[in-house]
Amino acid sequence: QVQLVESGGGLVQAGGSLNLSCAASGRTFSRFGVGWFRQRPGKEREFVAAISWTGDNKYYADSVKGRFTISRDNAEKTVSLQMNTLRPEDTAVYTCGATLDRLRMAVPRVYNYWGQGTQVTVSS
Repeated sequence: QVQLVESGGGLVQAGGSLNLSCAASGRTFSRFGVGWFRQRPGKEREFVAAISWTGDNKYYADSVKGRFTISRDNAEKTVSLQMNTLRPEDTAVYTCGATLDRLRMAVPRVYNYWGQGTQVTVSS
């Protein structure tokens, strides 16, 4: 069993930065890959970034490449998403998930556990 809690969301001006954190509990967290997804009003959940259980493999949506960086600290049981050069279209609820699937980390349905989400609002 893994519980996930996101933090770090908020209101920021376009061009600004935020650092989201996904804190996990559960003894087996280090076995899970972790992904960040976002959902905008009226839209489906969208893949943002993911990191393998070792931290060696990282994946990004094209829309955030070069602006967002995902990292993890298994000792602290946290996964961070550093978001730079934010745009108004990045406004969404950001949620982290944990999965044992190592091949399809951009696919929401393979995730076993989800957090509650944190709101990110980017003003123009």
